[in-house]
Amino acid sequence: MIIDTSTLDAASAYKLLIGSIVPRPIGWISTMSVDGVANLAPISFFTCVGRKPPMVSITMQPRSDGQLKDTFVNVRDTGEFCFNLVSLPHAHHAHRSAAEFPTEVDEFDVLGLGKAPSDVVRVPRVDGAPISFECTLERVIPVGNDDHVVFGIVQRVHIRDDLYLEGGRVDTAALGPVGRLAAEYTLVENVFTTPLDDEILAARHPARMHRLDGRPTEFSPIGTKAWSPSGSVMD
Repeated sequence: MIIDTSTLDAASAYKLLIGSIVPRPIGWISTMSVDGVANLAPISFFTCVGRKPPMVSITMQPRSDGQLKDTFVNVRDTGEFCFNLVSLPHAHHAHRSAAEFPTEVDEFDVLGLGKAPSDVVRVPRVDGAPISFECTLERVIPVGNDDHVVFGIVQRVHIRDDLYLEGGRVDTAALGPVGRLAAEYTLVENVFTTPLDDEILAARHPARMHRLDGRPTEFSPIGTKAWSPSGSVMD
């Protein structure tokens, strides 16, 4: 099948992208409004983009009502944000933080999450996150009709002591990171180097992913009332 993307509406293009570019790291982004209200939201269009200085990017589309997301407004207006790595104990908290809470609501309070102080920015970090970055805004680039790419310079890295090895190396096998698939999540719990034995490849070729939640293997939230093309939790 060949798909001409010019024939797709925004929601269909989004579904195709998020179902194809997998797994995606989750940028669990904490921000602070100019009025001092903390905000927390998961952004799965997130990646590293530079080394010296270390930089990350997050891409945000509008809310389901067409308004700019609080995360973007806060970063734009204050020039600060934090990235918090999502591991399995925080997976549901991260999921719930995708709900479109009113601007005056502090997601940390709603979700019962502690706030860890930052070193050089006003924005709180997620207490208990295995890794957090303190970031300052480098630039904003509008893309398409309504999306924005935010580039941030990583000013400070907070990492759990047992995870940090010499020379900047991280003990990734101890992280238990959670990534994003289409509208679902995946736990990174196996590692390998290549090449793998042909027997291993043959044994895994027809296999579907093993679900941790007990749902049928063909289940997907996309198309249900729980999913929104804005990436928000609707139910």
